[in-house]
Amino acid sequence: MTNVIEVANDRPASGIGREVRKRVPRSALGEWRAPADRIDPVTILEQQARTRLPDLVPIRYARMAAAPFPFLRGAPAVMAADLAASPSTDLGVQLCGDAHLSNFGLFGSPERTLVFDLNDFDETLPGPFEWDVKRLAASVAVAARANGCDDAQAMRAVLDGARGYRESMIRLAGLDGMTVWYEQVNADAVAELARKTKRRKDVEKTLNTARSNTSLQAFVKLTEPGADGNPRIRHKPPLLVPIEEPEALDVSAVFAAYRSTLPEERRVLLDRHRFVEVARKVVGVGSVGTRCFIVLMADRDTCSPLFLQVKEAEASVLSPHLRPSKFKHQGHRVVQGQRLMQAASDIFLGWATGPQGRHYYWRQLRDMKGSAVLENLSPGDLAKYATLCGHTLARAHARSGDRVAIATYLGSGDAFDRAMAQFAIAYADQTLIDHRALIEAIESGRVVAATSGF
Repeated sequence: MTNVIEVANDRPASGIGREVRKRVPRSALGEWRAPADRIDPVTILEQQARTRLPDLVPIRYARMAAAPFPFLRGAPAVMAADLAASPSTDLGVQLCGDAHLSNFGLFGSPERTLVFDLNDFDETLPGPFEWDVKRLAASVAVAARANGCDDAQAMRAVLDGARGYRESMIRLAGLDGMTVWYEQVNADAVAELARKTKRRKDVEKTLNTARSNTSLQAFVKLTEPGADGNPRIRHKPPLLVPIEEPEALDVSAVFAAYRSTLPEERRVLLDRHRFVEVARKVVGVGSVGTRCFIVLMADRDTCSPLFLQVKEAEASVLSPHLRPSKFKHQGHRVVQGQRLMQAASDIFLGWATGPQGRHYYWRQLRDMKGSAVLENLSPGDLAKYATLCGHTLARAHARSGDRVAIATYLGSGDAFDRAMAQFAIAYADQTLIDHRALIEAIESGRVVAATSGF
């Protein structure tokens, strides 16, 4: 019988973890100092803007300029370049690529239960596990400071989040692959967190809001009666703009291509709906300027609404620094990364090529989605939330990576936790500097930020 901790090269996975420790001590992961040849962060943002819709780029700059945390959210490309210049364990997993606090949340599983998981995979790509953990740790520190925490409180929250990741990975390393694959963080775990906080009612409200956050709720918010009395997507430029001539997008051909990527039983369900209207919608922070659409569909029998989101998929910001994706289609890359990392993925997740050969992925716009309001979290609550996110990230990584080697590298002590806290505070300082650089670029006229409508 094959030893469960052995890998393809016949070395025990635990031995691999110990070897990596010798090459890259855990304390080395805590180091951050901007190198002398570091690329100007505004230059990286300008490079990204070249492929984006020019009229929306100023909205992106305005959203990022609002505060350090939105800047961090919108600058995964900046951090990816920094991580590539840092020590690496080379212990690979399927990376989210943008695992900051706001990219965790609630959504409905195919079984219609509410689960907590990562929810943004635009940048997903295989890579060293610590890149995601560092992204999460930095976001915890920046969010803590934004909430008025001192650095001691910020470090405590990061320590708790890193410990949650480490302890979960060690636990998962002792389980078989099938058990790991089916494990999920459901609403009960979030409710348990709520019972341990002073903001129990706020967390319970978030759960209830997520359960009601469906296509029907989106229909009420995003549509209005048209001239003929039939519902039409609301016009709210520049954030929501109906496409007057959908044939220009060749919707029927793109829709057919998307449909072909769904499992056969999902095609049957999709075919029970008819196309109504399509609109361009601005979403997120870092994604602003990429092409994103919402498609309103209606059940052929009851006219019940179904909203799908069609989002452009560009190359991952990690791709200049890691091995290229094995998927030639960037939408396919996003979909497969999401399916690999999430315990339960959207039943309408698929991909297609659009006009000018641009790559897109499709999913439901809203499917029982909800997220924490970070600004409302006390230092203690933020630490608990960071722990939950760390636990969830470990589960996502354990599905694709060598969980035994990673767990052995992490160890039973707190060396890794302390390294993440050290890195997080240093990178939070770097984020302040980079955020100020963007402000100065706006003030000098180097880049143009929107003054309204963002």
